[in-house]
This record gives sequence, C-alpha cells and structure tokens, in this order.
Amino acid sequence: MIGNWNTTAARTLRSLRGTSAPMTYTLIAVCCLIFVLGPASGFNPSYGTGEALATAQRAYFRHWGVVPADLFDGPAREALTPATALFIHGSWVHLLGNMLFLFVFGAMTEERMGRVEFTVFYLCCGYLALLGYAVANATSPQSLVGASGAISAVLGAFLYLFPNARVTSLLPFLFFLPLRFPAWVVLPFWAALQWLALNQAPSGPGVAYLAHLVGFGLGFGYAWVRYGRTTKVKVPAPAPEGENQP
Repeated sequence: MIGNWNTTAARTLRSLRGTSAPMTYTLIAVCCLIFVLGPASGFNPSYGTGEALATAQRAYFRHWGVVPADLFDGPAREALTPATALFIHGSWVHLLGNMLFLFVFGAMTEERMGRVEFTVFYLCCGYLALLGYAVANATSPQSLVGASGAISAVLGAFLYLFPNARVTSLLPFLFFLPLRFPAWVVLPFWAALQWLALNQAPSGPGVAYLAHLVGFGLGFGYAWVRYGRTTKVKVPAPAPEGENQP
C-alpha cells in the first residue's frame, strides 16, 4: 500500500514538472486535498455528523477563515487568516466553481508570468482582496473563506495579457448555449455582474462580491504595470462563464 502511494506521488510530481503551469495545478490539488480532509466535504468521519458536524464546520471556518471583527481587534495570528482562507472552501459547489476558473484561466497566466512570479502574484493579490473586504466590513463577525479573491486577480491579469483570447460562455438567458466571445467582452461583463450583485446583495453571510472586485482590479493593475511595455500574447483559451463564490 505504501509502495503504491509512493509510486503515485512520484508520477504526480513528474507530471507537474513536465507541465508549463505546475503551480496552477498544485494550487488546485492543495485546495481539493484540504477540502476533502476538512469538515465541509463530509468525508472525514472524525468531525462527526449532524449538529456535531455543523459545529465543527463553524469552528473550522472561524479558525482558518477571515473574521473582519477579529482581524483588527484579535490576536496577532489573525493577520495570517487572509492567507489561510485562500485554501478553505465552504461547499463542493464553492470548491468546484473556483477550481474550474483557476484551471481555465490560471495556466495561460502562469505560462506568461512564470511559476514563481505567478505564485507570489496569486497569494499576494488573494491576501489583499480578502483584506480589502475585511476593511470594508470591519465589524462583521462572519467568516470569509475561499480562493476567489486570488482567482479574480488571475482573471484581471488574463484580461490584460490575453484580451483577444476566445472565451466560451454559457448564458442563462440564451438557454445556456455555449458561445465564444473575446476576453475583453466576457471578463468586463463578469466584473460588471459582480458590481451589480454587490449593490444588490443583502448584508450578512453570502458571496463576497467586493473581494472579487478588489482582486480583479489588483490583477489587471499589476499586469498593466508589469507588462505594459511588452507585447500581449494573443492565444485562444476556452473558458466557462459563471458566478464564483469567495
């Protein structure tokens, strides 16, 4: 059993080294592994069931997620939570939605930036996106988890670097017909949806649209400053369009 596990791990590492975007796939794998081992997946029997599981989930999200009220008035360790929260997800839908966006848009962005720069970019923008949400909701006792602040930064960078890449979109009002549009149409439209949703969202727990917008702006701004004098790469890349939770 141990030998099989070691063989599988070695093959996985060799596969990652052979790809042009190893960090994108590593981030996806880490997020999936943490989710499966945590209480939100329902796969780990050590967290119990029923009310015990619900209590464990709340404690888990509060410990690893961003709680704005604690971030500014709590112990020093809370300053790390905008980083740890990037790897925690609240449900299967939350996880799969975020990882799909990262899979589609992350690989080309990493290829353009390079693995080290992409990783630092992803973590720093994700941290700042969650921090921005916390500043705007400084008294909130609700936990915020999820990678979508960082992934929104990837979308922003992708828009600047690959504005003419063809993006496959599924539009509800057209019966989810797959249509292909350039990124300069799809991604600003996505950002506009986040803005509209932010202004219509009720107070309390839910989707942190502000973190999406902050991340998107940071990603686009970084790419503009970092690559503003270089030639943009024009390579087509299919991608689904949809809502993305934090």
